[in-house]
Amino acid sequence: MQRAASKAALAYPLLVATTLAWGLNAVAGKFAVGHISPLLLTHLRWGGAFLAALPFAWPYLKQDWPVIRRHAPLLIAYGAIGFSGFNAALYSALNHTSAINVVIEQAGMPGVIFALNFLVLREYITARQLLGFVITVAGVALIVSGGQLSRLLALDLNRGDALMLVAITCYGGYTAALRIKPPMHWLSFIAVISFTAWLGSFPFAAWEYASDTIIWPDAIGLSVVGFAALVPGLIAQTAFIRGNELIGGNRAGIFLNLVPIFGTLLSVVLLGETLHLFHVVALTLVLGGIALAERGGR
Repeated sequence: MQRAASKAALAYPLLVATTLAWGLNAVAGKFAVGHISPLLLTHLRWGGAFLAALPFAWPYLKQDWPVIRRHAPLLIAYGAIGFSGFNAALYSALNHTSAINVVIEQAGMPGVIFALNFLVLREYITARQLLGFVITVAGVALIVSGGQLSRLLALDLNRGDALMLVAITCYGGYTAALRIKPPMHWLSFIAVISFTAWLGSFPFAAWEYASDTIIWPDAIGLSVVGFAALVPGLIAQTAFIRGNELIGGNRAGIFLNLVPIFGTLLSVVLLGETLHLFHVVALTLVLGGIALAERGGR
């Protein structure tokens, strides 16, 4: 009992700090628009995160090398899809939609995890969980359609909001797959998937260069790269993995509900974005649906 309480006392601040950092990630990505292209930002971010993690992870990488070799395809998928694919879509989305939209749409991620667990792992679901999932999807649909659901029926979507659907699918798949994470030290795990994310993002950056759409970073762009690599990248991802280990994925996943709250407040305060009524309604639907699904699962 006392040991469980001490684990929770360490996990809770780690997970709150994680969600605050991920809320800031959307704000930083919005600041980066025009100062560095989104796919180059993704590539440099994960390269920086890997180099920063390497000195601390090196002893554990040597220790876990047999596990890394044995599970290489899974580790490559974690980095290339969960990290690189998610961030490439998110940073690209911020070129076409608001940071408020992006952070509220991220709240649909638990719904993706829920659906994947049901479809792939055949997890049992209750009527309350299903209702919560439907309410959450309705909230995300309200944001994607800009408050006009008729646009959604006509597939008249903002390009940025459509990209965010790709982003949350990538990270939702990564999070659902964490339950089969190889038995590795968390430092070697974050270093390996940062490296595979760096490699996986290279074709994206190369495509930007080949299509002459690349924007080389100026001082602001480099600042965003450094911040994104260290804070929402290396530190927050490590804290989230560690929090999962301490209290389990189901309890840790509840903290993801704080991302849209932090992100919305930060977007209004730091970016001066306007909070519309449909944003408030959508946020209420998303968080209410997740809460209902969580209660139905206990």
